[in-house]
Amino acid sequence: MDRLDELEAQSIYVLREAHNRLSPLAMLWSIGKDSNVLLWLARKAFFGRVPFPVALLDTGKEFPEVYALRDRLIAEWKLDYIDAPCPGVEETDPTLPPNARAAARKTLGLRRLITGRGLRGMIVGIRRDEQAIRGKERVFSPRDAAGDWDRHAQPAEFWDHFGVEPPLGGHVRVHPLLEWTELDVWRYVEREGVPVCELYFARDGRRFRSLGESDITVPVASNAATVAEIVAELATTRQPERAGRTMDNESEDAFERLRASGYM
Repeated sequence: MDRLDELEAQSIYVLREAHNRLSPLAMLWSIGKDSNVLLWLARKAFFGRVPFPVALLDTGKEFPEVYALRDRLIAEWKLDYIDAPCPGVEETDPTLPPNARAAARKTLGLRRLITGRGLRGMIVGIRRDEQAIRGKERVFSPRDAAGDWDRHAQPAEFWDHFGVEPPLGGHVRVHPLLEWTELDVWRYVEREGVPVCELYFARDGRRFRSLGESDITVPVASNAATVAEIVAELATTRQPERAGRTMDNESEDAFERLRASGYM
């Protein structure tokens, strides 16, 4: 087995464990490259049928190209789709920087989704290499009744034995892509032919490296217009993946505060 085979097998194992041990269960689906790979893996894990609903935390500010790909894949893959609207920015923490407040809308939307559906498990497509605070995560990560994350109280995970029982009133976040890197994701997209949003590919010397809401995400300089060119670019670039996420550049602790309060 090569690295992609090993990562695929581990992720499928985690998805099957989550489905077997957590109910009700749902998956967050942003229609970005990571969550599309995660959805592809779920279809492989369950023989072409995703056995749990997939949910978009919808701020109404996704790019039109994202909504178009969403609609296409819902129809093609016969997904049980939940559109989970997020509350307005006025309901977020006013002490956060402006762009972080815009992102915090998704935290509130996620809390409402989990509470409204009584979810005990939520599958999320985050990776450890994506952002420093995510490096402290576990594959099965408990959240308390408020959705808050205590990074100092994460369970040990040895030899693929996972503690999956949610705390009282809380839920478990499941992270099947935690060990993947951005380059792994794109190599897998290339190998498998996973559909991804056209905004990832360069136009006029710029492309989106990471997709967030249209009002807080900007493209970065790049000439990579194909998946193969993106793979080649990532093998040498030193620019961080989230360089185009404006909230990451507002204050040193903004992302950590978002994560502690339940952000993905």
